[in-house]
Amino acid sequence: MNDHVQINRENWDERAPAHAASPDYAVQRLIEDPGFLSGVVRFDLPRLGDIRGLDCVHLQCHIATDTISLARLGARVTGLDFSAQALAEARRLADATGTALSLVESELHDALEHLQPHSFDLVYTGIGAICWLPEIGRWAQIVAGLLRPGGRLFIRDVHPMLGALELEAGALQLCHPYFERPQPTVSDYSGTYVETDVSFVATRSALWNHGLAEIVSALLAAGLQLTALEEHDCAPWNALPGLMSVDAAGEWRLSERPERLAATFTLQARSGSGAVAVG
Repeated sequence: MNDHVQINRENWDERAPAHAASPDYAVQRLIEDPGFLSGVVRFDLPRLGDIRGLDCVHLQCHIATDTISLARLGARVTGLDFSAQALAEARRLADATGTALSLVESELHDALEHLQPHSFDLVYTGIGAICWLPEIGRWAQIVAGLLRPGGRLFIRDVHPMLGALELEAGALQLCHPYFERPQPTVSDYSGTYVETDVSFVATRSALWNHGLAEIVSALLAAGLQLTALEEHDCAPWNALPGLMSVDAAGEWRLSERPERLAATFTLQARSGSGAVAVG
């Protein structure tokens, strides 16, 4: 096993119970209100369209708040994650909400060994997923291998512009690579991105940035057709504390001149070959 996989798994295993208990994941609201959707999926709704009856796999599903939300929209959903602790929380949440899910423990790069190839109408990937992967080209090949002919990839994730920035002494600095590099950015951070009073021991993580063109090019090389690409000035968490303000939908953007920062992006692509259409 690669060292980065073990480091990152330990990090996520420890944080999963804290995330499930944090008000920021709104687990109790999901349990109490059968019509409630996670904030991430609510943001995606205008772009997702009707997914009723689709076979969907949610890659890197974590504790499955988004996965359950996709099931509430009528999809038959499989969640895949490499963290046993995250999947334990996901199973508890699925049971508590009465949601039928298939949950699979697997490192992303082994997905095609645990899931039937070309068996999904929709591959869904949410916020904060692909930064844990060292090679975006391998990810794109796996996505293509999971999709049925005509199937769709839907991803909203952190924009590589935001991924290259660091807040230092109250000012934004370009500290990290924008483009993919062989070696990860290794972080030693004792916190997490949600409200919690838990003290963590597994503080190290290994991450990679992937340029927007690198992501698009990887999908095209895997035989997918790009159908939509949108950049957003907002993110569903306070990515730059002290510099961002939250709106009524739970999206954070720069308090001053938010047009300066692409914080997240949404990309959609279809399986098959042919001309590229963006829009």
